[in-house]
Amino acid sequence: MAVVTTFRTAVALSGGPVLVWSLLGRLPAAMCPIGSLLLVTHDSGSVWKGSAVAGVLAVGQGVGGPLVGRLADRRGQRTVGLVAAVVNAVAIVALVAGSRGQLPLAIQLFAAALVGVSVPLVGPLARSRWVRLAAGDRASTAAALSLDGTVDEISFTAGPAVVGVLAALVDPAAGMLLAALLVAVCGTLFAVHPTASPGVPTPVGRTGGRLVNGPFALLLAGMALLGVCFGSVQVGVTATTDRLGHPGAAGLLYGLIGGVSSAAGVLTAALPARLGLPLRLRAGTVLLVAAALLLPAAGTMTALAVGVGCLGAAVAPQMITMFGLAERTVPAVRLGEAMAALVSSITLAQSAGTVVAGWVAERYGPGAAFAVTCAAAAAAMLLALGTATERRYRRREFPVTAAPAPEAALR
Repeated sequence: MAVVTTFRTAVALSGGPVLVWSLLGRLPAAMCPIGSLLLVTHDSGSVWKGSAVAGVLAVGQGVGGPLVGRLADRRGQRTVGLVAAVVNAVAIVALVAGSRGQLPLAIQLFAAALVGVSVPLVGPLARSRWVRLAAGDRASTAAALSLDGTVDEISFTAGPAVVGVLAALVDPAAGMLLAALLVAVCGTLFAVHPTASPGVPTPVGRTGGRLVNGPFALLLAGMALLGVCFGSVQVGVTATTDRLGHPGAAGLLYGLIGGVSSAAGVLTAALPARLGLPLRLRAGTVLLVAAALLLPAAGTMTALAVGVGCLGAAVAPQMITMFGLAERTVPAVRLGEAMAALVSSITLAQSAGTVVAGWVAERYGPGAAFAVTCAAAAAAMLLALGTATERRYRRREFPVTAAPAPEAALR
């Protein structure tokens, strides 16, 4: 009952329709990395070319995210979100056309980079929007972030699944074209909704406050370690199911992570307020390590399913907690940029985790990929246990301060 009440509070902040646009508008960000890999690999016959295009797209997402977030904070979500949605949709169509037309790889890589850089950041901007609408009310803020975490997990799971089904039943291009349609329609509707932040223009010579302070840097590191866990688990599950003779089950198991994580995100909303965010972060990382340790020894499909299910239970609560802590530690006028930076941190680290885990799995066997997961989870636990305190993550005030004069900066 407490969960229902909490989510009613979250929905009341904005209304139901914008939540639908938020869910559908963020699906393309989850669809395009795997969609580009399947498309280019199919059209070129080269896994390497497909991987290169998907990799450049992912890097573009990581690099462009904070830039789009900063522009949205300063110029308003409506203008920036609308432009990004249009550019992103056109870039996705251009990538499909380039792949189908067998254009030079350099052109396809440029299109992929543009797709990544122009992602409208519906997820991070939604979190920033909900926090602003909550107007400092802690219960409403927690409810909104929990609901948004659940929406994120649904998109994280459903996006790749939709692309995979369309690639198998229709055509690899179908998933990418659907992504273009979703971002053009739903990304636009999300951007122009009345709840969109108008932005806070920064006058010349003034600044909204420093973004990367000590506590926020720790959150970026924690998100990066979680990203390494994501990437390495994906490789480990794929390699292990192949070794066990069930390669087709990899997608189902990865979906299980998202499903369990979504349920855990819902339950997070019902946690009592006395369990503060730093305590939740410390407890979540302990659970993450306990789950990760189950994976290297998984010798059956049942054991593997139990391990990834337990891992999923630690994911959404941890992400929701770190987003909540970010709201305390960065200037309100730069919250969209901060949320985007956290997403970029996890995205880039996930790519790195996939590369490292793939290398060790090929050299030492499937279990070695899960060793990377265990190492990253252990590092996340040590970081949280050593730094996540109420004092460190107390709510801060960030007055607008004058920027140093150019001649002073040169001295």
